[in-house]
Amino acid sequence: MSTTIHIPNDTSACSVGADAVAVAVETALERTGIDARIVRNGSRGAYALEPLVEVDADGARIGYARLTSARAAELFARGLPDRTAPECVGDVEALPFLKNQQRLTFARVGLIDPLDLDAYRAARGFAGLARARAMSSAQIVDEIRRSGLRGRGGAAFPAAVKWQTVLDASAPLKYVVCNADEGDSGTFADRLLMEADPFQVIEGMLIAALATGAQSGYVYLRSEYPRARDTFERALAIARRAGVLGRDARGAGQAFDIELRLGAGAYVCGEETSLLESIEGRRPLVRAKPPVPAIHGLFGAPTLINNVLTLAAATTILADGGDAYARFGVGRSRGTMPFQLAGNVARGGIVELPFGATLRTLVESFGGGSLSQRPLRAVQVGGPLGAYLPPAQWDVPLDYEEFAARGAMLGHGGVVAFDDTTNFAAQAEFAMRFCAHESCGKCTPCRIGSQRGAEVIARIRAGDAPDANIALLEDLCETMELGSLCALGGLTPMPVRSILRHFPEDFFHPEDFSRGALVGGGHARLDRTQAPR
Repeated sequence: MSTTIHIPNDTSACSVGADAVAVAVETALERTGIDARIVRNGSRGAYALEPLVEVDADGARIGYARLTSARAAELFARGLPDRTAPECVGDVEALPFLKNQQRLTFARVGLIDPLDLDAYRAARGFAGLARARAMSSAQIVDEIRRSGLRGRGGAAFPAAVKWQTVLDASAPLKYVVCNADEGDSGTFADRLLMEADPFQVIEGMLIAALATGAQSGYVYLRSEYPRARDTFERALAIARRAGVLGRDARGAGQAFDIELRLGAGAYVCGEETSLLESIEGRRPLVRAKPPVPAIHGLFGAPTLINNVLTLAAATTILADGGDAYARFGVGRSRGTMPFQLAGNVARGGIVELPFGATLRTLVESFGGGSLSQRPLRAVQVGGPLGAYLPPAQWDVPLDYEEFAARGAMLGHGGVVAFDDTTNFAAQAEFAMRFCAHESCGKCTPCRIGSQRGAEVIARIRAGDAPDANIALLEDLCETMELGSLCALGGLTPMPVRSILRHFPEDFFHPEDFSRGALVGGGHARLDRTQAPR
C-alpha cells in the first residue's frame, strides 16, 4: 500500500526551503523504489516547525520538523525515516500548538492537497453550499445573523447587516467582492487560507451569492502574493471545469463566476471603497459614504464586500448551523478567530481560538515567549494601526468590546510581539510616517495630519518643547480620528495614544523623566522642573 508524504507548498514554508526539501525527498524515493507519493499540502500554520514533512504511519501523520534539503535526502535515503530521528516531532495532531486550538475556518488547512477537489469534498467541503441551495436567501441570511458573525477584516461590522442590505436592494445586477488585500503587518491568515484551502473561499462566495442574489464575484488579491495568485487561479479553473462555477453555479440555471484582480500595491486599497475604485480601473481614492457599497458599490450596483476569513466562516456556519457557530465565543464576539502570531515570538503562526481567550495565552502558551529570550515589553494587536498593550493588559479577553473599552482593537487578528529593547517613541513616529506614506491623499486630516504628526513626535524625542508638542500631538490625534474619511487616518492615533499612555518614558531620557508628572488621562507630561536633553 502506498504511503503518503506531505510537504507544504505555501509561501511561508517555501520561503524556508520547502521546495528544495520536496525535490530531495522525491529524488531519494526514486532511488530507493519506495511505493510512496508526495502531496504538496498547505502549511498547518505552525511556522516554527517549517519545513515540516509529514509521513502517514499507522493512522497518524508523523512530522519531521525544520528539515533542510540535505538532511531530508539523508532521512529518506534508505526508506521512510523512523521516529528516532532527531527531527521527529511525533504525531503532528498531538502537538500542543495544534491540539489546543479550536479550528473551524482552518479545519482543513494542512490536511489536504489544496487543488484536489475530491479531497475538499471528502473533508466536508461544499456541505455549507449544499445546505444553502436548499434554503431561501432570507433563510441563509438568518443563519448568518444567528451565528453572530462579524467582519473579520478589522471593522467587526455584523455580517448579516451587510448581507441583508444587499438582499433587500433592488437591482438587475449585484456583486460579491472578496477583499484579499491583506496589508496589515504581522498578518498572513488570508494568504495561507487562499494557498491551503482555496475552494473554501470559492464556496463562501457562492453562499453569499445565493444569499444576496449576486450574479458575479471578484477577488481582490494583494499583488505581493504571487503564490496565492497562482494557487487561486488554478482553483478557479478547476471549479469551472467541475461546474462549481459557471452557468449553473447557483442552481436552477443561475450563473455565478469569480474574477481575480490584483491589488494596486497600496495599503489603503484594503479599505472597501478604495478597493472598488481600483477594481473599476481608477486610482484607489477613498469614497465618501453614504452611499454605502451594499447599496451603491461596484460599477454602481449593490455589492457585498467581505474579507477572506468572513466568507470562509460562512461555509462553516451554513454547514453546521448558525447556533452551533454562536456557541463559541463570548458576548457579542461569537465564533472563532484565526489569530496570527508574529514579531519576536518563539513559535509564530496561525492560532485559531474562540473569542474570550486571553492575549497572554496566545503569546506565552502558544507563542512560547520571545524568540530573543528577553522579556516581552508589549504586544501590538490589530496591525500597524492597533494599540500597543503592556503585560498588565494581557489578561483582557480577546473580545471586540473588551478591547475597544481599552482603546484597542482586534482588527484582522494580527499579534506582533516586541521585547524590552524596543523604543516605542520610534514606533509612534513610525505609525505616523506609515500613514503619511500610505495615505490616498483625498482628505486633509490623513494626508497632512500624519506628516505633521511624525514631525511633532520627532521634536518631542529631540526634547524640543515637550509639553507644548505633546499637547499639539493630542489635538492632532483627535483631528485625525474624527476628521479622516477612512480608517487609515482615523485609526493611526490609536498606536500613538497607547504609547503615550503606557510607555511615555520612551520619549525622553529615563533620568530626566518624572514618572509622577502624568496628567491628561495618563498621557506623558514632563515635570516642569526637569528639562529633557
